[in-house]
Amino acid sequence: MRVVEVQQAGDVLTIALNRPESHNAMNLELIRALTAVFRSLASRDDVRVAVLTGNGRSFCAGADLNMMRAAANYTFAENVADGRVIFDLMQAIDVCPKPVIGRVNGAAIGGGVGLVSACDIVVAVERAKFAFSETRLGIVPAVISPFVLAKIGVGNGRELFLTGERFDAHRAQQIGLVQHIVAEEELDAKIAERIEQLRLAAPGAQAAAKELIRTVAYQPKKEMRDFTANLIAQRRASNDGREGMSSFLAKRDPSWRLGS
Repeated sequence: MRVVEVQQAGDVLTIALNRPESHNAMNLELIRALTAVFRSLASRDDVRVAVLTGNGRSFCAGADLNMMRAAANYTFAENVADGRVIFDLMQAIDVCPKPVIGRVNGAAIGGGVGLVSACDIVVAVERAKFAFSETRLGIVPAVISPFVLAKIGVGNGRELFLTGERFDAHRAQQIGLVQHIVAEEELDAKIAERIEQLRLAAPGAQAAAKELIRTVAYQPKKEMRDFTANLIAQRRASNDGREGMSSFLAKRDPSWRLGS
């Protein structure tokens, strides 16, 4: 089974995370496949719009458990390399010259929210849940942070990064992570409506507009690649990071919650 399912209908390419049995959690195979698809779009004149979604009931549950287990035993250099791979996926979506619509059909947690933040337009179902859960595992949302903070702002990031709490689609819309909320049965109709609006603009102008926004509004994210990859490697190697990962995998409370 392919971990990323790609279907084209006319000039619309739908890219679906295809690990529904694990809530589309990201493993290395999925990350690399998804990165390759988005990098290929720059040279594809047959695609006007890309739609990113997840198969099943979830959008993306973040890192795969086996990936987390492996990371617990990585060397510092391996953790840095792992962080760079995840960063490169977010960057590939962010710099894609085609408009990217996030079709959020369920929960988006951790790295899953990173994927959402890299999309240009996001439509979410009412039941969708979101969380930057990393601090509850003793780590931080390092490599997704340049993309997330560009979308939701520092003020919202301060609260949600520090608490790691779950929030609903309406809160996500308030902070700019999500643009549209619909009932589940209306999701595809809303996606189709957004696609029709995007088709009214010139493809070259859209690509230039995306580059304009990245250049004018934010510091170049690529300059943050090494910093964020090193930070996640440091946190994974820290006492908190090791305890957080260990307790999560063992399904017990981490030491900092004892007595709370």
